[in-house]
Amino acid sequence: MSRSRGPRRLNAEEAELWQKVVEHTVPMHPTRKAAQVPPPAPSPAPRQTAPETFVPEAIAPFAITGRPVAERVTVNASPPLSKALAQQPLAMDSKAFTRMRRGKLPVEGRIDLHGMTLDQAHPTLTGFILGAHAMGRRLVLVITGKGQTKRPRDAGMHSHGVLKRQVPQWLRMAPLGSVVLQISEAHQSHGGSGAYYVYLRRNR
Repeated sequence: MSRSRGPRRLNAEEAELWQKVVEHTVPMHPTRKAAQVPPPAPSPAPRQTAPETFVPEAIAPFAITGRPVAERVTVNASPPLSKALAQQPLAMDSKAFTRMRRGKLPVEGRIDLHGMTLDQAHPTLTGFILGAHAMGRRLVLVITGKGQTKRPRDAGMHSHGVLKRQVPQWLRMAPLGSVVLQISEAHQSHGGSGAYYVYLRRNR
């Protein structure tokens, strides 16, 4: 009884030859195609939500309580015109000033602005005062009116009596301020509160 032998090992030459055979061998059963993988299920569409709407917080209804506060009206605190003129420093001789206030000094010229608008009165007054000073006159009378006449307002008159208030300011401003020495309300014989004495500086 013969003893079974195990598989014989190939020598180096045989192993090399076998390797070449294997490389040129075509398999009898080609590899089957891989099973098609089913496409992934579409992901569910994102859930559409309504855009967020800003809702302001509820505001408590506004209620007015108490009495309404009356609007403050600014009142001109400047003293009345007659008082302002009386408080101006005395620039002329006191005796001459007293005589002028009593209507005792001779008036050397006069101009009547009564009824004029501001645009008319300002250049008229300026020309008259500068002309009187150039001629060497000392005391002139400027009539403005008392501003008590009932008349409709116009573009040049902002209110009644505007010339009465404006003329003393013009007489203190350039170019008249340099030639005017003293201003005073006129005596009743020359128009009283509706006119002004304007005492001019000496023309050198």
